[in-house]
Formats: sequence, structure tokens, C-alpha cells
Amino acid sequence: MVEPTPSSARARWRSRFLGLVLLGWGAAGAYEAAQWSAPRVERWLADRVETALAAGGFGWARVTGDGLTVRLEGTAPDPVAHVRAVATATGAAAFGRIEDAIAIPPPAGSAPPSFRIEVLRNEQGTSVIGLAPRDTDREELISELEHAAGPGRLTDLVELTELPAPEGWQEAVAFAVQAAVQMPRAKVSVTPGQVRIDAVTDGQAERARLEQALAAVAPEGVTLVTNITAPRPVIAPFALELVRTPEGTRLNRCAADNEAERDRILSAAARAGAAETGCDLGLGAPSPQWEEAALAGISALDALPAGRMEISGTRVTLTAPHDVPQPDFATARDRLAQALPRAFTLTAMLDPAPETADPSPLRFDASLKDGGVRLQGAIPDDSMGAALESLASARFGPVESELAVRGDTPPGWTARIMAAVEAMDGLQDGAARVTPDLIRLSGTTGSPTAAQAIADRLGARLGSGAAYELALIYDPRLDPAVDLPSGEDCVDALNTTMQQSPIGFEPDGEAIAGDAAPVIEALAATMQRCAGFRIEIGGHTDSQGADSINQDLSAARARAVLAAMAKGGIDTANLAAVGYGESRPLAPNDTEAGREANRRIEFRLISPHPVNERPAAPTLTRGVTGGPAPAPPTPAVPAADAAGPVPATGDTARTGSGPTPDEVAASKGISIRPETVTRDGARLTTPVPPPLVEGPVLAPEPEPDGIRRPRARPEE
Repeated sequence: MVEPTPSSARARWRSRFLGLVLLGWGAAGAYEAAQWSAPRVERWLADRVETALAAGGFGWARVTGDGLTVRLEGTAPDPVAHVRAVATATGAAAFGRIEDAIAIPPPAGSAPPSFRIEVLRNEQGTSVIGLAPRDTDREELISELEHAAGPGRLTDLVELTELPAPEGWQEAVAFAVQAAVQMPRAKVSVTPGQVRIDAVTDGQAERARLEQALAAVAPEGVTLVTNITAPRPVIAPFALELVRTPEGTRLNRCAADNEAERDRILSAAARAGAAETGCDLGLGAPSPQWEEAALAGISALDALPAGRMEISGTRVTLTAPHDVPQPDFATARDRLAQALPRAFTLTAMLDPAPETADPSPLRFDASLKDGGVRLQGAIPDDSMGAALESLASARFGPVESELAVRGDTPPGWTARIMAAVEAMDGLQDGAARVTPDLIRLSGTTGSPTAAQAIADRLGARLGSGAAYELALIYDPRLDPAVDLPSGEDCVDALNTTMQQSPIGFEPDGEAIAGDAAPVIEALAATMQRCAGFRIEIGGHTDSQGADSINQDLSAARARAVLAAMAKGGIDTANLAAVGYGESRPLAPNDTEAGREANRRIEFRLISPHPVNERPAAPTLTRGVTGGPAPAPPTPAVPAADAAGPVPATGDTARTGSGPTPDEVAASKGISIRPETVTRDGARLTTPVPPPLVEGPVLAPEPEPDGIRRPRARPEE
């Protein structure tokens, strides 16, 4: 191998260096050539396009070059001119080198788009939907709503346009977001210069707080429209109490079904002299004629110088001090009885005169009232009073005590009042009165054998020989064996039927689609036992469409269901059709499944009390502990057939000043009370009682044939 010589190596390095120098010169020359030629090519291309546009009459277009790209700017007079200008520019240069930035004004006289954003919040999450101008700070809007909703619980359906924001838009959006984050169940609608809030709160206090807070921070120039509702509580019992004393008139309790009814009741109380006070709004009115009964009761008390008028459920009580003239009290009582709706019962009485230093006879009263018990009357000592109050509190709840220690109570008085209080257990609206010679108990029971049970309880406590009188009303709705449905049971059954076989409607219409007969038949089977309850048929829609249209559509669909039920033979006298539109969604409206769930018919109980029920007359049972068992209660004669009202409690009626027939019979060792009673419709038949010794004996009269026959009883 020949070794390279130094001279040859140097020659090679020189040739390489020379090549690199030549390559560098070439690159520099190319760069300089590009720098020299690029502006000229760019200008040449722009001039060519500009010349073509000018020749075509598109002088409004501006042309700028950007390398090998030409940008078209300016405002076209109309869409056609815009298309033609772009086509002319494309003919002068390749299509890929044209960048179109020409603005097109909206047509003259055309309305700008309707910008609107709606935020819907409920337990399932938050959704925001709408059309907004390009200036809207979308990231800030979504960030604040997502922070309030929680991770993964925000649905963003907002679209932006290239149009500028109208006046008042930014302020309205910022305020709407601030309001939405405060309300977990709300729909907030934003339009330029206006924010509408439809929300549901947990109570009236929260509603008032929100309304005040929103009004305080609403920006100037933004109109705030609120529709914030609070679910009304169920009031039980539905009660009204008005008291008049020498010191003045006061409204102790008040309940009303709606604001208009409340205002009329408070106005009537104010005319009667009651100081301004509140009145609770809520559900649970025992009758749609509650207001009529309340106004009649207030008017009755207003006619008296003093007294108390109380309505609890359908029971009306009118009392007055003993010194109120009897004719005045009787007039007020009779007018009230005439004015009360049929479903209400009246108890009216004057208070007894104050007892003297040595009153006779002694008396003790106990009455169940508003979840507690009231004790009033004579006790032998304070320790007995404490024991009695402890017993009553354990059985009935809070005790209102007006007991008075008396030193003249007879032997066995403590046992008698203890037995009476114990016997009240299990009675609704129970009352007891104890005197030295009689124990009276009254109330409503769900047991047909309550009279026997109470007699046995009194006998176990007192032994033999204690006279009692029971005035009991049997209410089958309280009897577990009868199994009558409650109002809640009825509504649950109706809604279950609608969920299993929902009634469909024509799209955007109120007409029922398809064959609804099977559903109506199922509803009719439930309503056979539930027609006495006040029930609402509520129509609901999704959020598609205008609020007013949805409101009207939901009401029309509810009325269509009501009409179909009536046509199907269902008693609809106590049903009411109401439309709620889109205000009460069950699910978000941003999915088809959610919208379908929100389009529904829903039943709601208006009052847990049946309406138009005739109050049952009490069954009167008298007896003595240790004696024969009380006879089974005889069904009361219907009110329409009865000759007059049946007294709930009280002494046996007397005429004149002599002894009663019962007393005469007892003195002779006999009884004129029948042992059996036979009922045939409204006719009651009893065995012929034995004649009293002092009474006239009707001798048989001879007939024309000479035979003496017993005289026939007079025809009834």
C-alpha cells in the first residue's frame, strides 16, 4: 500500500475547503435572491388580484398580500357581491391562495337573533343552554356554574355567534349566574336587559330571604322578574280560634287554604275587633267550604259580648260566659247553625255559673284537644292532681290543667276520675265528665265494640255499681278491619296506574292519543273508594316551547283527562284539573328521556279529609258497671230521616218539674227501656213496654159482636 505524501493530503484539504466556500456563497446568494424576489412576487400577486377586482367593479374590497397568500377584506354590499368578488379573486390567483375575510352585513330590516340563555338547576345537576353573542365570557360562565353544580354535573349547550352583544346583555348574564348559584332548584332565563327566575324554596322564610337578596343586588338597567314558590305545609288540625274577653278580641289560631281566603278571614276578624295577626297558609282544609264556616263562626262571636269560637277540622264550638244573656246566645247559636256548611257540626253552650263556697254536685272534666288534654274540676288534694296530670301526660301528651283542690269530694272520687281518664284512651276528640252519680264519656272510635270495652275498663277500675253513659261515634275510617283507604293511599294508587299505563297525547296537542279506556277503567276501580277526597289532576310539560304555551297546554291536557274520567263513569265532583307547564320538572330537559319524564299527568291530594260526609250521630249507651253487658250499638238514623238533632252529651231531657218516666219505673222495680231494637230501613221497632202503675190503663172496649179485644196502638 502506497502511503500518501504530505503534499497530496494538503491538496485534498484545499479542494474540500474551496467546495465549502463555494456552497456558502451559493446559499447566501439564494437567500439574497429570495429576499429580493419574495416581496416582488407578493406585490405582483396582490396587484394582479386587486386589478381584477377593480375591473370587476369590486372597489369596496381591500387586498393585502401575505407571502403567497392574498387576504380579501372589506364589507360586501350583499351576499351576491361577496360571492362574485371571491370568484374574481380566485380567477386571478389559485383558489388555495385566497383568504376570505369579507364581512357581510345583515339584510336591511331583518331582526337580530334572539339572544337567550337558560340555566336549569335541580337535584340531578345543572344544564345551561342558549344562544349568546361572541362577547360573552363563556369560560367564566361555565366555570362558576360548574363550581356550584359539582364535578361532572354540568351540561353545556351554549352556542356563540359572531354578532356583538346588545346593550344590557353582559350585566344580565353576570347577575343571572350570581343568582343561579344560590338556588339549587331553579330556572334562570336571561335575555338582553332582563333576568327571570323561577325557583322552589324549602319554606316561606327562605322565599322571602331570596327575594330580598336578589332585589338588593340586581344591576341598574336589568329588569328582574321572580316567581319563587314555597311548598305549603300540611296543617293538622286545620283550626281557627277567636276569643273575646272584656280586655278585647284576639285571634289565637288561624289557618287558610290560599292567600285570598286568608285575607278575607283576617278582614272579618279585624271587623270583629281582633288585633292584626297572622294566619297560616297550608294544605289540609277539611272542606272546600272552610272559609264559609270560618266567616260564619267569626260573625257569630261578633254578636256576643264575650265568648270563644273554635273550629278544629269540621267541629265548631261556640261558648260564652254564664253571664251572657241566654236569648242573645241562643240567637247567635241558631244563626251559626243555619250558616254552617253541611259537613260541619256545632257544639254550643254557656259556661256554668261559678261554684259557690259549697258547690253541689262536684264535677271533673277532661277533653282531648290539639294533641294534648285539658283537665278541669275538683280533686281531693295536690298529690292527686300531680298523679292525674302525670297519667294524662303519659297517655295523651301536653296537659292543660285547671284543677282545684276541694275538701268535700266523696269517697272513691279519685278512682272515678282516674277511671274516666283511662277510658278516654283510644277515642278521638274524647271528652269525659265525672259527677258523684254518673261518668259520661263521648268521642269518636274506630271500634264497633268500644262501648263494651269502655264498660269493662270502668268495671275493672271501679267494681260494681258505677253508673255510666257513653255517647260514641263509630267512624269506619278509623277501623282497621274495614280497611278504607286514606287520601294518601288513593293518590298513590292513581299515580301508580298512570306510571304503569300512562295516558298519551297528540304531539303539541291536548287530545288523548290512542285508546285510553283500559287506563280509565283502572282509575275508575280506584276512584270507587276514593271519590270523597279532594284530588288534583296536574298537567306537566317539558321546557320546549314558550312558558305561556306550555302552561296552557298542560292545563288543557289535565282537563282532557278529567273529561275522560267523567265520560268513563267516574265521580269527578271532587277532582280539579290544574296546569303547571314546565315549572315542576322531574328530570333535566336536555335529554329526550328527561323531557319524556317531565311530560306527565300527576295526581295530588288537596286535603286528607273526605268532603260532603254527613257527620254521624253518636250512639248513646247507658249502664252500670257489673251489670248486664251493653247492648250492641244501634246504627244511627240518617240525618235526612231524623226528626231532630241528637244531643252528644248531657242529662236526660226533662219536661216540667216532676220525675222522669225512667225514675218512676225504677222506683217500682221495673224498666221501660227496651231490651231489643229491630231496624227496618229508617223504622225502629221495640217491644211494648209494661205500663206504669200510676199511668192510665186502657181497658178493652166491647166490639159490636160483644167480644172485648185489646185496644189498638195509635198509628205512627
